[in-house]
Amino acid sequence: KIGLIDYGMGNIHSVKKAIENLEEEVLVVENSTQFNECKALIIPGQGAFDPAIENLDKTGLIENLKEWVNKGNSFLGICLGLQLLFELSDEGNRRGLGIIKGVIKKIPYEVNQRVPHIGWCNLIPTKNSKLLKMHEPDNWFYFDHSYYASPINEKIISAKFGYGSIDLT
Repeated sequence: KIGLIDYGMGNIHSVKKAIENLEEEVLVVENSTQFNECKALIIPGQGAFDPAIENLDKTGLIENLKEWVNKGNSFLGICLGLQLLFELSDEGNRRGLGIIKGVIKKIPYEVNQRVPHIGWCNLIPTKNSKLLKMHEPDNWFYFDHSYYASPINEKIISAKFGYGSIDLT
């Protein structure tokens, strides 16, 4: 089963349907005992950083989630779910989970560049991963965001794409 962490702010329904379309069984995770039933966990996201970390804290799942990731188990953070893994975010004042050392930064405004960035971009893999392979020509993803990840350890970055004068990760 693929576990979806339910913290009251994620786009659970959309992610659940996408996983089911891949013919995988989905478990909406609401308590720590359900972790044992999962082969992988996903924390989806939609909303703002501070309310999201507050909601996640109320679930009582933070320590279990950190333990899951630190053991090297399969985990995916989508959008705000990825942001929550970092220490800090320009979007809020609360501390993130700190699983990934670094910060979430606001995309800077530049001439002829819109923020939020909305549209399709071709990701350029920086290394092979379970989701992307090096030298694959078409890795198109749809974006709707105003923030990007800036990890301290750049070796963990799987892909980048250019937007304005910066490379986003």
